[in-house]
Amino acid sequence: MEFKRILPPAYLRPYIRYYWTLESRDLPAGSFRTIADGSPGLIFQQPDKGTLFQFDKQLPDIFLFGQATKHATLHMRGDFSATGIFFQPNALKAVFGLNAGELTDTCIDLRPAAKKAGFYLQEQLSQAVEADRFKILSDYLLTLLRKQQGREDVQMQYALTRLVESRGMISAKVLRDEVNLTARSFERRFKQYVGMPTGLFARICRFQSSLGQLRSNNFEKLSDIAFEHEYADQSHFIRAFREFAGCSPKEYYQQAIAFTENLAAI
Repeated sequence: MEFKRILPPAYLRPYIRYYWTLESRDLPAGSFRTIADGSPGLIFQQPDKGTLFQFDKQLPDIFLFGQATKHATLHMRGDFSATGIFFQPNALKAVFGLNAGELTDTCIDLRPAAKKAGFYLQEQLSQAVEADRFKILSDYLLTLLRKQQGREDVQMQYALTRLVESRGMISAKVLRDEVNLTARSFERRFKQYVGMPTGLFARICRFQSSLGQLRSNNFEKLSDIAFEHEYADQSHFIRAFREFAGCSPKEYYQQAIAFTENLAAI
């Protein structure tokens, strides 16, 4: 299994964390666990080299997926070759102009929308070498961004940035006061912008921060991670971790082979 991470051009970094590729020529079949990560994404899979299934449903050759609120399992059949994008949390609204809440825990075939923008992504990506695929995707996203100019939601971007920087440990009330919005207006707009309620996104931010500490081996015992992330106790931390990762912190640390922030072989 070979995983590569590629940084996007500077003009796309407010919207993309990175591009990635995954090849499984040495692993003809297997399963992956997706992890709640606070971000949407895009996957293009070469149809002649296997495909991904979720709940026995074959996923499109190129699809856009929204926020995940829990862990899930994907099954791979055949050799696998994919190119993907790990977006920033704001991308569905800021780049695609979508109501992010409508894509939470689901995905859509991207071909019809891309065709409207003048891109035949499946055909173009299938015929391109790896390096050219990133340029094709970058050109497509830049075209969409230009259509969204002047539609930025500055208040929600501010709230999102504050939540991420605080590792989910800032209250929704503080955020509402800082952007001067009522609770109802704030929650409605935040869900459209990010894809889930503020409280749930904050919990995922806190989980992701704890996951980062676990991966870096920067702890002596699990209770240290729980304490630093303001969980009530170690049991509360383990329950939250299992909800978003599908396994306990100990199981993840000992067994999981992580390829990206939201994808691990199982």
